[in-house]
Amino acid sequence: MPWLTGKVYLVGAGPGSSDLLTVRAAEILKRADIVFHDALVYPDTLRLATAALKIAVGKRCGRYATAQKFINKRLVDAARRFKTVVRLKGGDPMLFGRAQEEIAALQAAGVAYEVVPGVTAAAAASAELGVSLTRRGVSRNVVFVTPRTGAGETVHDWAASVVAADTAVIYMGSGQAASIAERLISRGLPPATPAVVVENASLPQRRTIKLTLSELPEIAELAMEGPATIMLGEVFAAVEENASSLFPQPVLAAVR
Repeated sequence: MPWLTGKVYLVGAGPGSSDLLTVRAAEILKRADIVFHDALVYPDTLRLATAALKIAVGKRCGRYATAQKFINKRLVDAARRFKTVVRLKGGDPMLFGRAQEEIAALQAAGVAYEVVPGVTAAAAASAELGVSLTRRGVSRNVVFVTPRTGAGETVHDWAASVVAADTAVIYMGSGQAASIAERLISRGLPPATPAVVVENASLPQRRTIKLTLSELPEIAELAMEGPATIMLGEVFAAVEENASSLFPQPVLAAVR
């Protein structure tokens, strides 16, 4: 096996805003030689990698996507040429980021690696709303799920986890809002369950839509382009009253 001199950092870019990066993430980006970044990484974050070659390897639903096996190979190849290799992922690498596949490839090739955590979208969205995902007497558990299933993957009963939870955050689900609502209601979740959809959490163009589970299909009319989280549970019942003053963007009413 060739001598590998580089180290690969799987870095969490956070929900969007570059000032929500960890200090360690910012430091690694500043000394990076090459950065393989997701499509949703905000430009201000990429600008921190002043000396790095930047290569987009993003995946967007319904659009061209770089195959995961190809990304894995590029990381290994880059470690043979560069000292500091960064795989920059939106949110946190270890939550719906396919980090485990990249870690396995790096381990198999004998490449040194390190994971640098990032702020996940659920944490950023709840902070902006001023609504805790847990609350004494109301919510003692939180579940993070996604309805998306990759090619060749076993279908998972994500709805069972949502129905059983006090609070649920659904990632990568805005394009399936109608089917999500139908499935959850058919599994016994009340149609009046409070819901909030947050698009572009932490960014100036953030949009927040308060509605109920039965109204969830209406977000299709908003033509969302940015990353969005669907948040369900009684903790969101008073979201307007608890909206954080740190983020002055208005909370939008449900589409009618």
